[in-house]
Amino acid sequence: MTNGERLAVDVAGLHFQNPIVLASGTAGYGVELADVIDLDTVGGLTTKAVSVEPRAGNPAPRVAELDEGMINSVGLANPGLERVKSTYVPWLATHLPRTRKLVNVVGNVVEDYAQVVAELDASAESIGRGAIDGFELNVSCPNVKAGGLEFGADSAALQRLIRLARAETSRPLFVKLSPTLPDIGAVAKCAVDAGADGLTLVNTLPGLAIDVERRRPVLGFGSGGVSGPGLLPVGVLATWRVSRAVDAPLIGVGGVTSATDALQYIIAGASLVGIGTAAMRDPRAPTRIVRELDAWCARHGVRSLGDLVGTLEWRPR
Repeated sequence: MTNGERLAVDVAGLHFQNPIVLASGTAGYGVELADVIDLDTVGGLTTKAVSVEPRAGNPAPRVAELDEGMINSVGLANPGLERVKSTYVPWLATHLPRTRKLVNVVGNVVEDYAQVVAELDASAESIGRGAIDGFELNVSCPNVKAGGLEFGADSAALQRLIRLARAETSRPLFVKLSPTLPDIGAVAKCAVDAGADGLTLVNTLPGLAIDVERRRPVLGFGSGGVSGPGLLPVGVLATWRVSRAVDAPLIGVGGVTSATDALQYIIAGASLVGIGTAAMRDPRAPTRIVRELDAWCARHGVRSLGDLVGTLEWRPR
């Protein structure tokens, strides 16, 4: 049996050649990594964020290494909707025919999400459906109309955001949730009820790293999002909790550096697994993890990796 048969998975109406997806914020819009990572070997690519207007991002330094991973405060820097439509959507339409493409969407108000989805959806339709396969809505952003409260922490705003975006596209919508939500299962259910096709779990954890010699934050912005191996058990637990709350496909993200890490997410309930920090440290990591997954399945007689999704044998008291 080939790895294509063992590792292939169908999620939200999309066929992925394997469950490994490059996480948003680490893969640019594809073209930036085309000569660095063999993008045709992974199942999917989630682009960098897209907002209505260009964002300059936070002051440098934006990224710092930690023993347990890294901390970043990029500030969702991106060239804006018009530039993405004119430059990156055409490139995606003519490249990576085997790799599914999800576009990460951010905004300051709920209407921003609908506008980005609507215009990118129309752009992709005019060029060819292969340009964009789906959208990932990053609802960890602050809602400027609600005093900075994250969209994901406000059920009314979250549902309106998703419904507006849902009305603008027939393509799958994945909603990316923060690990700091007090009841992530309830928020996930709220998102699915509003029209989300799936969930991405999880975003980075907020943190602060200090330069003790200068007694100042190591990042120009101050605080940032922590990613890397230390996030793995947080993401796996969130995935398991959400898998018990909703019947929807999940993308597990956070701390994956090996096939064993990916399998933890899959057994906890994820159909797809995102790779972020590991790919930034070693561009060969995603392809290596695909090979490791196939070898693991061969050793254990697993004919389809999908058979392992949600098979965790644990029922807490």
